[in-house]
Amino acid sequence: MKTLLEKQKKLFKTGITKPISFRIAQLKHLKKGIKAMEEEIMEALYKDLHKPAFESYASEVGFVLDSLSYTIKHLEKWSKDVSVKTPIHQFGAKSYYRYEPYGTVLIIAPFNYPFQLLIEPLIGAIAAGNTAVLKPSEYTPNTERVIVKLFESYFEENYLKVVTGDKEVNAALLNLKFDYIFFTGSVPVGKIVMREAAKHLTPVTLELGGKSPAIVHKDANLEVAARRIAWGKFMNAGQICVAPDYLYVHEMVLEPFVTALRQAIELFYGEEPLHSPDYCRIVNERHFDRLVQLIEPKKVCHGGTHKKEECYIAPTIMRDVVWSDLVMQDEIFGPILPILTYKTLDEVVEGVENHPQPLACYIFSEDETVQQSLIEQIPFGGGCINDTVSHVASTYLPFGGVGSSGMGHYHGQKTFEVFSHVKSILDKSTKREIKIAYPPYNKRLVLLKKLMK
Repeated sequence: MKTLLEKQKKLFKTGITKPISFRIAQLKHLKKGIKAMEEEIMEALYKDLHKPAFESYASEVGFVLDSLSYTIKHLEKWSKDVSVKTPIHQFGAKSYYRYEPYGTVLIIAPFNYPFQLLIEPLIGAIAAGNTAVLKPSEYTPNTERVIVKLFESYFEENYLKVVTGDKEVNAALLNLKFDYIFFTGSVPVGKIVMREAAKHLTPVTLELGGKSPAIVHKDANLEVAARRIAWGKFMNAGQICVAPDYLYVHEMVLEPFVTALRQAIELFYGEEPLHSPDYCRIVNERHFDRLVQLIEPKKVCHGGTHKKEECYIAPTIMRDVVWSDLVMQDEIFGPILPILTYKTLDEVVEGVENHPQPLACYIFSEDETVQQSLIEQIPFGGGCINDTVSHVASTYLPFGGVGSSGMGHYHGQKTFEVFSHVKSILDKSTKREIKIAYPPYNKRLVLLKKLMK
């Protein structure tokens, strides 16, 4: 790995990755490779997570193809120097900044969206002119093999290289001096990444997670809310960093909402989701065992069944949940949806604020005053009003966390920017010399105060 890093740094120093024409050509090459291996990628995702073809294309393959097209279209504009104003006390100068690549970057992806969450940041790394080492999740071995095949078939390893292995490989990679690290995964591992990066003062982007609430107010359209929450929560069997982790439901609408939520689940996956072609599986037995321990049978009002040999857990609703319950201690990252109730919005704000900042927040209400009040009072990375998850799919919205849910943003132009260093330049003419800044200063302080007030 050390030799690989040296090769990539050597290639970067040649300057070959910097021309915009080269970057666009590589993005087009990546797009060509993905389209050629589209069926293999989706088949691998099915084997690893039982993902239906529709979800695999919408949230993985199609997602990155759309992002590639968008980046290819706009990259030339994004990469141009940006002129800015020059202060009056710098008369005779012009100011601008430009985006430059960091060098060789490390991208570490998780298992839940093993293709998209590796390729989406890579698009920005290529667009910015970097070389990259890619570390896919070992928990999705079929997808990992296809990713290795893709990059070995279409790219040289001294430019883009996939490295496989377990946490020991991750540790070895983090011990090396990369120029930038982009990590998507859990909060505990994110802390390790940041600690190791600090040893080399390597800048990082951390896309983490947390307990993201969905708030269903008494004036919400309950049927619509139920469908959109069920969709956002149980897609990919709940293994989504921005999935609604728990619900805050106004006590006045609890019963009709639970009924609507159960109906939405049955509409999506049938009475027995085990046999649904559209319902995913838990990634492995370790995560299956962890999730099963969170289910309190006495509080289950829908689902709760599971089958270990298939890593299957039914879409599960738990009610009468309180913050001290085991299911509320950490991010669930699975198809279990606890429901808490409230009387006033102050209870909701206090409950959320007393815990680490969530990556997402979803507000279901027809009252704009309620919507804006919750947006202003609750700190969170990003979210939706009267929907779930959909904000992540926009190339126009920056995506990222706040506090313990992450640092840094990407998607669309922000993905290009996150892998770019902003170099500021002040270009001053030599035709006119203003000597006020030079000593001896004498009585120039009065003039200086007028200029810099």
